[in-house]
Amino acid sequence: MKYIIASDIHGSAYYCQQLLQQFQKEQASRLILLGDILYHGPRNELPKNYAPKEVFTQLNAFHQQIACVRGNCDSEVDQMVLEFPILADYALLPVGNHLLFATHGHIHNLQHLPPLQPGDILLHGHTHIPAWQPFGTQQYYLNPGSVSLPKENSPHSYMTLEDTMCYWKTMDGTIYHTLQLT
Repeated sequence: MKYIIASDIHGSAYYCQQLLQQFQKEQASRLILLGDILYHGPRNELPKNYAPKEVFTQLNAFHQQIACVRGNCDSEVDQMVLEFPILADYALLPVGNHLLFATHGHIHNLQHLPPLQPGDILLHGHTHIPAWQPFGTQQYYLNPGSVSLPKENSPHSYMTLEDTMCYWKTMDGTIYHTLQLT
């Protein structure tokens, strides 16, 4: 199964549309969103083409293919307009011999780990910085970066996960990092 994993759209209709175009082009089974869908938050600049109403309309067209966890900028009022669940703090996804703990990153992160076993994967957004870092006992921390508001000179990005291969990609689909989970 092929997943597209993205985080931190923050209400940008421009980057949401690019993400959905890549989702269709990649022919992925699921779009995994790691939170902060509609709003930009008080510490962020307005993203390009900030239009939360357009974003929820764009995403709702794919509601059956989206799995999402709640970000620190997401709330019950957002759930009223989105046609897929967004209020879970985390999701557990089996990936080969690994268990992937998908969350936004404001609650569970490298400084506050969820219960993980050797070989498990911590996947979160929130920092807006792509990451592929081993830690602990054969564990990985993965972060797709931000679709609309990247930080520390990182690109607008998402990642794909198919079997045990991870690819970090710019919004035009160009691969800039590859990782095979062992």
